[in-house]
Amino acid sequence: MSNKSNVKIAPGAVVCNECELEGDITIGSKTVIHPKAKIIARAGPVIIGENNLIEEQCEIINAEEIENQPETDTSTKPVMIIGSYNVFEVGCEVRSLKIGDNNVMEAKSFLGRQTSLSNGCIVGAGCKLTTEETLEENIVVYGGDCRRRKAGDKPVPQQLQIDFLSKVLPNYHHLKKAPKKAAS
Repeated sequence: MSNKSNVKIAPGAVVCNECELEGDITIGSKTVIHPKAKIIARAGPVIIGENNLIEEQCEIINAEEIENQPETDTSTKPVMIIGSYNVFEVGCEVRSLKIGDNNVMEAKSFLGRQTSLSNGCIVGAGCKLTTEETLEENIVVYGGDCRRRKAGDKPVPQQLQIDFLSKVLPNYHHLKKAPKKAAS
């Protein structure tokens, strides 16, 4: 973690020491962040909700797309908000500022800064979304040409996997600690 980091970890979250956290980051309870995951908040804060699963080599980055922009108003920093019950599989890259609940970013998928996910969406393995749009609820993006269809149901929450990892990861990895509650 760099010196300028301000990371807030909610009680019950499992955050491995080997992950890279930079900037103003808030991590919700029961969220699991694997080793080698990268969360970078350069342009503004990153707020991650509850019960999210962020796997190895995922990159969640809030950084300006255009370098050397004139800094006119520093009080309006873009905030990246990630809802609850999302799964970010191995090697996915997320730059979107708004992700709702119950979404799945499959392995090696990419979500650009101008694209937002509503709720219950799945971005398939290797799919790259960079258009300026918000995906409707329960949309599945799949295949080499990023075809789309509407799913019948939302993806199943990965609660059993999160519970299992919350018990197993501390046995094999050092964790970043949530602040202790002050005794009253």
